Amino acid sequence: MTVTLEVAEGVGTIRLDRPPMNALDVATQDRLKELAEEATRRADVRAVVIYGGEKVFAAGADIKEMQNMDHAAMILRSRDLQDSFTAVARIPKPVVAAVTGYALGGGCELALCADYRIAADNAKLGQPEILLGLIPGAGGTQRLPRLVGPSKAKDLIFTGRMVKADEALAIGLVDRVVPAADVYTEAHAWAARLAQGPAIALRAAKEAIDTGVETDLETGLAVERNWFAGLFATEDRERGMRSFVEEGPGKAKFL
Repeated sequence: MTVTLEVAEGVGTIRLDRPPMNALDVATQDRLKELAEEATRRADVRAVVIYGGEKVFAAGADIKEMQNMDHAAMILRSRDLQDSFTAVARIPKPVVAAVTGYALGGGCELALCADYRIAADNAKLGQPEILLGLIPGAGGTQRLPRLVGPSKAKDLIFTGRMVKADEALAIGLVDRVVPAADVYTEAHAWAARLAQGPAIALRAAKEAIDTGVETDLETGLAVERNWFAGLFATEDRERGMRSFVEEGPGKAKFL
C-alpha cells in the first residue's frame, strides 16, 4: 500500500510510503482519501499525524503520470484530486503534519491540510507548479494564502521557489522547526496530548475555527455560539467543570 494508517494510544498515523519521493499518483491520492475518511469514522482515532517517513514528506504529484493526461482527463480527475486532500482537511480531529525533507507541490498542499505543522530543520517546502506551466491544483491557491497571507502566497506560487525551514517558520508556513531525527516524535507527542482531551469539544473548536475563517464574523459567532451551548449537553463538559471545582484547573481526565 502507498498509504497506511496505524493506530496506537488514540493517535492515528497516516503514513505515505511510495519510495523514493512519495510522489502522489492517482492511486496514492485515492488511498489517502480512503484512510482520511477511516480516521474520521474510527472512535479509537482521536488525533492524527500525517507523515512521509524519515527522508521525505512528499515531493509532489507524479509528473510522468500527469504528463499523459490531457485536458478532458484532468477535468474528470481534478475534483477527485481536490477531494482527496479535502478529506484530510475535514478530519474532525486534531491533525499534525510531520514534515521531513521535501514537501513540494502536492506535498506542500497536503501539509496545508493539517491543523499544525512540525518541520525538520532540513525541510524544504514550496509550490513549484508554475515551473511546469501550471498552478497548484490540490488547494494551494486557496489554503496557502489563508495561512500565510496573499502576498507571501503569491511570491511562492508565482516564483515556484522553495523555502527552507527557517523561512517557512518565519512566514507562518510551519509552526515549529525541530531536528530532523525528532520530527515524528514531536508530532506524535503533540497528537497524543490532544488525544487525551475532550473529543467533542476539540471537534467543535476545529469546526468553529475552520468555518469562521471562511465566512463573515456574524456567521462565525453563530457557529461558535451553537457549539458552545451544545457542549453543555456532553459528559466531557460535566467532567471538566466538576474537576475544575473539586481539584483545580487542568486536572480533568476525559474518556
